[in-house]
Amino acid sequence: MNVKKLLALALSGAMCLSALTACTSSSAGGSGDQVVIYSNADEEAVTAMQNALDNNGYKGKYIFQTYGTSELGGKLMAEGTNLEADLVTMSTFYLQSAQDQNAMFLPLTFEVNTLTQVPDYTAPITAQEGAIILNTELMKSEGLPTPTSLKDLADPVYAGHIAVTDIQSSSTAWLLIQALVDAYGEEEAQEILAAIYENCGAHIETSGSGPLKLCRAGEVAIGFGLRHQAVADKADGLPIDYVDPAEGNFSLTESVAVLDKGDNTNPLAMEMAQCIIENVREELLQTYPNPLYEGETSDSAHKSANPQVFDEPLTLELFQAHQELSEAAKG
Repeated sequence: MNVKKLLALALSGAMCLSALTACTSSSAGGSGDQVVIYSNADEEAVTAMQNALDNNGYKGKYIFQTYGTSELGGKLMAEGTNLEADLVTMSTFYLQSAQDQNAMFLPLTFEVNTLTQVPDYTAPITAQEGAIILNTELMKSEGLPTPTSLKDLADPVYAGHIAVTDIQSSSTAWLLIQALVDAYGEEEAQEILAAIYENCGAHIETSGSGPLKLCRAGEVAIGFGLRHQAVADKADGLPIDYVDPAEGNFSLTESVAVLDKGDNTNPLAMEMAQCIIENVREELLQTYPNPLYEGETSDSAHKSANPQVFDEPLTLELFQAHQELSEAAKG
């Protein structure tokens, strides 16, 4: 009888252990089945993408991890299809360079009806523009003239009052450098940039949102950053304004792409890419007002005054060339 009890207990314990193992395995499997998303997007875009996924049946089925543009770009180039991610949202020029080098993305299996032609493995999510950002209270208290161009920021009158971003760490700075090179050529652009950097002093920031945060905090009167963030701050009643520079509002698109991992490709990744593209744009247009797809419209009050496109294709090679120009400008 005791033996039977022991056997029964052993059997019961084995069943519990089996159930526990199955539960753990299921949980681990669920985690393994989750789509891993790597992104360089800012907070507004990440929130919109998560809303699109959560509201359309994918809540709890993905892991979202954000990186700076240069860090994620380095991972794409170095790791290729060995990247942990199943899905990435990233600056389009980096995706194109990564595809050229590593052939790492699948053709998208859903329609992408963009206003301009894009590679078949990308679908744009946002177009981000640069602008001059002002702390209106500081501008007044310091008696500073309102700049109308990026070249104005090289004027010594602004010494100690400016913050910009370093292109070595953030693609936001490329919006400024594109505008300078396009308007003045590389040689003069480097001279202007050198004078701007001198006016910035220690405030050459590593984060694209760094100059805006410094303007918000009243540490500097002027910054160069993402236009949509300044628009939002002004709308929220902060002492922030913005100027669309005479050289133009240049833009960078960020797109979604699905990793080609052969038999190990997560089938949900393509579904989620489609879900994002089909459900995120309405929310994003409230923040990033440039239409990207057929049939899109946006509030003209939020549109930039002088949208421009660089006259060369945006590639990693061009980005690196402008990084070198920036380093030379630092002296």
